[in-house]
Amino acid sequence: HPVMPFITEELWHALGTRDSDLIAAKWVEADAKGIDAEAGPEIDWLIRVVSDVRAARAELNVPPGEKMSLFINGYSPVVRERAERNGIALSRLARLNSIWFDPAPSEGMIFIAHEDSTYALPLGGVIDLAAERARLEKAAAVAEKERDALAGRLGNPGFIERAKPEAVEKARSDLADRTAEAERLRAALGRLG
Repeated sequence: HPVMPFITEELWHALGTRDSDLIAAKWVEADAKGIDAEAGPEIDWLIRVVSDVRAARAELNVPPGEKMSLFINGYSPVVRERAERNGIALSRLARLNSIWFDPAPSEGMIFIAHEDSTYALPLGGVIDLAAERARLEKAAAVAEKERDALAGRLGNPGFIERAKPEAVEKARSDLADRTAEAERLRAALGRLG
């Protein structure tokens, strides 16, 4: 509203003695001593862990409201400090009920590997592991079959010559999508342990 600058100026003078009007006042300068150089990498770590845990939960159809434990294996002192400092945020954002720094049991776990450590989520009692393996195996087989059919079509010189350029480009795009989907599903199967 056009009147707001005038109200702001009146409030500026009413809240204390001022040397100048607000419109002519100097900007506040940030104090460089307050910048934490370690905060950026720590937040990046937190975002990566939360994203990977959420992705793993979504791949395996874990109910969104289900809280799980997180086991951190092969960790460095830096990772342990980060997990302890950010435990509340990590638990809330990744839907965890506890964080353990112990070796995870190898049965019924999904493993998430990072460059700094391995994270494991226990799936026993949360989902039916045999049914989930079967679902992932079936979906991976379908994606691989479609990938192979598209690769065969694109390997046929007659298709490339006679088809419209848009159809060839779509087939290439679909091939890349099916290849990525098959790799993602096989990786999810491998992470089931």
